[in-house]
Amino acid sequence: MGKLTSMLGLLLTHPLEFRTLVHFYLYHETKRDITAQQEHPTSGWDRASMRRCWEFLDMTSRSFAAVIKELDGDLARTICMYYLVLRGLDTIEDDMTIPDEKKQPILRQFHDLTVTPGWNFTGNGPDEKDRSLLVEYHTIVEEVNRLPPQYKTVILDITQKMENGMADYAHKAATNGTVYLETIADYDLYCHYVAGLVGEGLTRIWSASGKEASFLCDQLELANSMGLLLQKTNIIRDFREDVEERRFFWPREIWAKYGFNEMKDMYEKGDVEHATWIQSGMVLDALRHACDSLDYLRLLKNQSVFVFCAVPVSMAMATLALCFMNPEMFQRNIKIRKAEAARLIMRSTNTRDVALIFREYARKIHHKAKPHDPNFLKISVACCKIEQWCEQNFPSFVVLGEKGPIYDSADKRTAIFRAEEKMVAERLAMDPRNAPLPQDLFPWELAAYVVGAMMLMLGLSALIVWVMLKFIPQA
Repeated sequence: MGKLTSMLGLLLTHPLEFRTLVHFYLYHETKRDITAQQEHPTSGWDRASMRRCWEFLDMTSRSFAAVIKELDGDLARTICMYYLVLRGLDTIEDDMTIPDEKKQPILRQFHDLTVTPGWNFTGNGPDEKDRSLLVEYHTIVEEVNRLPPQYKTVILDITQKMENGMADYAHKAATNGTVYLETIADYDLYCHYVAGLVGEGLTRIWSASGKEASFLCDQLELANSMGLLLQKTNIIRDFREDVEERRFFWPREIWAKYGFNEMKDMYEKGDVEHATWIQSGMVLDALRHACDSLDYLRLLKNQSVFVFCAVPVSMAMATLALCFMNPEMFQRNIKIRKAEAARLIMRSTNTRDVALIFREYARKIHHKAKPHDPNFLKISVACCKIEQWCEQNFPSFVVLGEKGPIYDSADKRTAIFRAEEKMVAERLAMDPRNAPLPQDLFPWELAAYVVGAMMLMLGLSALIVWVMLKFIPQA
C-alpha cells in the first residue's frame, strides 16, 4: 500500500519520473533466476548453506545483490561469496565496540579464518547491523571451501592484502582516538585498500573464469582506478553520516587550507562558500578516475560482467553531479532519485551509452561550476577530458543507423571526412595496380588459355600412345 501511495504521489508531482519507473518495472526483466532448477549446478540454490548466503547478500546489499545474481554461470555464486567475505572483514573493522587488542589478531588472520571449518565471530556490538553475518560465518566458510581453486585463491589473496591495510588504519584510530588522512596520497592508499583491491580481485576472477580475456588480469591500474571512483563517490556523498560517527576520510590537504580545524566546521560554522569549494576539490579528485573507468569498460566482452561494472560507475557519475556545489550534502545524506537510477540501469548496456552518460553528467558538473571557485579551471579540464574521451572513441558526428553509420551533414567534420574519403579513392584509382582489366579482351584471353591447355593434353596423350605402340611388343 505504501509503495502504491508513493507511486501515485510521484505521478502527481513528477509525471516523467513516474513514466520512467513504470517503463522499468514493465520492461526491465531479470536476466537470470538463480532459484530455477536448471541454475542449481552453478548458483548452489539446492544447498541450504548457499541459500543462506544468498539471503545474507540480500540483507547486506540490495543494490549489489541484483547485479550479482545476473552474472553468468558460476560467476554469480563466486562474486556472492567474495562480497560476503569482504563484508565480514569490513564489519569487524568498522565495529568500534571491539577493543583494538582483540580486533588486530582477528583482522590480520581473517584470510585463514575464512577457510577454517566451523569458525564464526560473536564479539560484535549488539547494534552492529551485519552482526548476524559473522555469527553464522561458518556458513560462509563452508561455501568458500566449495569454490574452485582458481577463485578461492584470488579471494583469499585479496582478503589478506585488505585485512592488513584495514588493521593498520584501525590501530591508528584506536591509538589516536580518530583517523585524519593528511594528504591526497594517503586518501588514495586508503581507498586502494578498501575498494581498489576489490576491483583487482574482480578483474582476476573475470579472467580466471574464461569469460573475459586472459590479459585483463594485468590491467590492475585501471581496475584500481575504477574502484577508487566508486569509493570516493561514496565518501563524498556520506560526508555528514561519517563525520557524525567520527569517521574522517576527506584528506586534510584539501580542506584545511580554507581555515577549518575540524571537518564538522564545514556545516557548523555556516561558511557555505568555502565548504562548497572543498566539496568541489573532492569531486575534482574523484573525476580523475573517470576516463580510466571508461577504458576498463571498453576491455570487457561479457555482457553480464559489463553491466555489473557499468551500472555502479554510471550511478557514481550521477551522484558526483548531484553532490557538486550542493550545500544540502553537508546537512544530510543525499541520493539520486529512483527514476534516475532506473534510467541509468536501462541505459548502461554498452560502452558508447555509458560514455554518453559520463559526458552528460560531466556537462552538468561544468555547468554548475563557479568561476570564483579556486578549482574552476581544473574542474573544466577534468570535464573536458571526459568530452575528449567520448569524441575520440565515439565521434558525435557519426550516428548509428539501421543500415550503417550516418554522418551528420551539419557537422564540419563530416565535410573533412568526405574530403579525406575522396582523396583516398582518387589515390587508389591512380595506382596502376588497381586498374581494371579490359572487359572486351578478357573472355578471349581466357578461351586461348583453355584451348592451349586442351591441345597440350591431347598432344601428350598421343605421344604416350605412340610410344606404347612403337616400343612395347605385342603379345
